[in-house]
Amino acid sequence: MSSAMEAASSPYVAFWNDMLAEKFERFRGILTKGMSHHSRVPLDELSLPAGARVLDVGCGWGDTAIELARMVGPEGYVLGVDCVDRFLDKGRRDAMTAGLDNVEFLAADVETYPFAGGHDLCYSRFGMMFFGNPMAAMRNIAAALRPGGELLFSVWRPIDDNPWLRVGKEVVLDFVPAPGEDVRHCGPGPFSMSDPGLVREQLQRAGLEPMEFRRLDGPVIVGHSVDEAVEFQLALGPAGEAFREAGELAERRRGEIEQALRHALAPYQQDGRVVMPSSSWSITARKPTG
Repeated sequence: MSSAMEAASSPYVAFWNDMLAEKFERFRGILTKGMSHHSRVPLDELSLPAGARVLDVGCGWGDTAIELARMVGPEGYVLGVDCVDRFLDKGRRDAMTAGLDNVEFLAADVETYPFAGGHDLCYSRFGMMFFGNPMAAMRNIAAALRPGGELLFSVWRPIDDNPWLRVGKEVVLDFVPAPGEDVRHCGPGPFSMSDPGLVREQLQRAGLEPMEFRRLDGPVIVGHSVDEAVEFQLALGPAGEAFREAGELAERRRGEIEQALRHALAPYQQDGRVVMPSSSWSITARKPTG
């Protein structure tokens, strides 16, 4: 299994590795198990023949790549790709523990990496929204698919349909100014592909045929306590970005902000955990056969 860092040093890739990787590691359980509804539904319904070749884009810690590897069987092959190599180390360990030798993990930039063609499926759980050049990434994915191969990916719907991200942002912005346009960030952002019209156009321009936009609504666990949910909000997502970019001002008002977040998140407690509504698109597209 490859452990070589192949990812290009683009500003977004650098930001993921320098700024976000540690925070994502801290909340790995929330980002995988807590939001599993949005991967479980499409994967449970996915029918893959034994021996299929699959590309998992933005695979993070490798849990979906390992699930796909089990689905395609020992004759199949799964390549999990992410720009953060430290995430992939867990996937490598878990695959070894599970005795799976049909899954490989590669640190690479999907926009530029020269993938081999012939893949039957490209899957992505919330990995498509952060490309600096989404058209380049989609064209590269299309080149990796065989004729008739499919792309299946999940993206968040608009922020108004995702209280788990909206509520924290609104609270934080009561205390600090909104980030400016020159903010350093991880890419276009979690809502950059929430408009089906825009995504259809992107897919078509990349040489893919849009097939279905399926709305998936369901709960996400954003903390196993209110305190953990507050920490999560201040570390990641729109609230975390606003807090980080406000710098010294945010730190001076941290106590007030944390208290306001506890008050806003308390109504979402269920058996001690903080469970909030969320909404995504599960999108499928196909590479034409002609």
